[in-house]
Amino acid sequence: MSVRPRQFDLIAFDWDGTLFDSTALITRSIQRAVQDVGGSPPSDRDASFVIGMGLMQALAHAAPDVPKERYPELGARYRHHYGLHQNDISLFDGVLPLLDDLRRRNHLLAVATGKSRGGLNEALRAAELRGTFDGSRTADETAGKPDPLMLQELMREFDVPPERTLMIGDTTHDLQMALNAGCASVGVSYGAHEPDGFHALKPRFVGHTVRELHD
Repeated sequence: MSVRPRQFDLIAFDWDGTLFDSTALITRSIQRAVQDVGGSPPSDRDASFVIGMGLMQALAHAAPDVPKERYPELGARYRHHYGLHQNDISLFDGVLPLLDDLRRRNHLLAVATGKSRGGLNEALRAAELRGTFDGSRTADETAGKPDPLMLQELMREFDVPPERTLMIGDTTHDLQMALNAGCASVGVSYGAHEPDGFHALKPRFVGHTVRELHD
């Protein structure tokens, strides 16, 4: 990898479903949280569609029959169900070598995620990745995807223009955020969204495995 010219200085990764194998757990946790507060549990497809959004934005979309005054309870039940099994999930195979190779090429690495700051910090700790990323932004401290604010703040922090920034993610929200920020994107098909919806958002590539993404 080291002999190839570097096209991008800053590479921002989504977390859930891109680096971390958490899509199924998030989907189940959303469904159970909605059921706990008396709503109609969304289908697997509808629950997985909202992955990548900010938590409240996602739950509102997944549970349209739950009144807004119950959103705090809904969020608490989601965190309860997710927390019961968060230690059962891990990074996708091949993620660590991918990140190591990118660091050796002196790319700036970042995370842009719909998780909360507390949730991301806990996930980085559990995956033993603290110190791996140069920066990160979460939905609760910026704006939920596909709003481009996460990427815009990261680009300002590192003084990297959009044409030298790449966003990698598993959902249309990630790719739309990149498009809104004027950045290039790469999609991965092994996460929350089917890749059929990716092509209209013009990703440079769609990887079907971490190995393909690495290559």
